[in-house]
Amino acid sequence: MQSYKIENGAVTFLDNRFYYDEDNLWVPSVTTILQAYPKDAHFFSWLKQVGEEADAIRDEAGRRGSIVHKLTERYDAGEEISLLTNGGNLEYKLSEWAMFERYVQFREKYPFEVLYSELTCIEDNGKFAGTIDRVIEYEGENYLLDIKTSNAIHDHYWLQLAAYHELFNQFWGYYPEKANRHLDGSVVAGPIQKRAILWLNAKTRTYGKNGAIQGPGWQLIIREEAEHKNDLDLFNATMKLWQAQNKTIKPRQSTYQITHKR
Repeated sequence: MQSYKIENGAVTFLDNRFYYDEDNLWVPSVTTILQAYPKDAHFFSWLKQVGEEADAIRDEAGRRGSIVHKLTERYDAGEEISLLTNGGNLEYKLSEWAMFERYVQFREKYPFEVLYSELTCIEDNGKFAGTIDRVIEYEGENYLLDIKTSNAIHDHYWLQLAAYHELFNQFWGYYPEKANRHLDGSVVAGPIQKRAILWLNAKTRTYGKNGAIQGPGWQLIIREEAEHKNDLDLFNATMKLWQAQNKTIKPRQSTYQITHKR
């Protein structure tokens, strides 16, 4: 969703690759930084196959992901979601609705409590920022959960979750002397035990067996805790590379008058 601010009868649309702190200083998003992560052979093979359509395919995938994320957020907030408009027309594409229903199936089959939803955090020193999809409690453990609608699970996704884990620890983390504190009416979730991706475009066909958490078209993929340090080290290395490549970068901003009259 495009961010904006309104001042003196004008609206300024902010570059959605960045976040803005309380002093209106810009901070690069985790996903923006990860654009500097090296592309693998599969990416270049895909790029060769789709050619000039690459930008359109990327934009459509981003649009679809945003819609599915918003649907899951509204559903978790208790809102009734309908596929049809009041006039009986389709409100969403069937591919979007199918992914949303997979999220509903996941919630129904594996009940969990949502501790935080769409939690935006900015690193103390303004190095990076991000919005965590969910922090949930499932079977007594806290999961940092990221929702993906992509055609594949890419390596850099785990670097993204490692950065989000650090953001969560920094802003809402567990402090033994403050274990029961409240912020804005919410109980602090405590430490993150697991990082996981809920993949809503998985190739799975059946519900999971032997402890696997999955269903037709969706899968919960849990990252081994032993991988966290390596994932975080790779994110930090990628951030240094991004910073070196973008020393003079400035966010784009577009300002328009809200109204006009002759």
